[in-house]
Amino acid sequence: MGIKPIDLEFFNQEGKNVHESIVAASKRARQINEDIKIEFNQRVEMFATKTESETEENDINPDQLKVSLEFEKRPKPTDTALDELMSTKLGWHYEVKEVPPPKEDAVEEPAEDEE
Repeated sequence: MGIKPIDLEFFNQEGKNVHESIVAASKRARQINEDIKIEFNQRVEMFATKTESETEENDINPDQLKVSLEFEKRPKPTDTALDELMSTKLGWHYEVKEVPPPKEDAVEEPAEDEE
């Protein structure tokens, strides 16, 4: 598997911050990786039930091997996330936190001059 170069000028031309783009792509890659882990575990779970005769470490389940090879051939999560970012399918926004209005100080009445 070779290294795929990425033109960083793409981010500057679009008016995006390069660092923000990298963070967004890395967060998306983590999401994709978690989805792949869940899917892989669900599919391998079917083969996990072993009988007493299959407890030897040298036994290799061909179906489980087939599933593992299928997942190895998939594109890496980082590549997928960067492709989404470059094709503008991936976007991000900032959370808008509501700031409570400032509490009004108790309005003090002017002190009356005592005579």
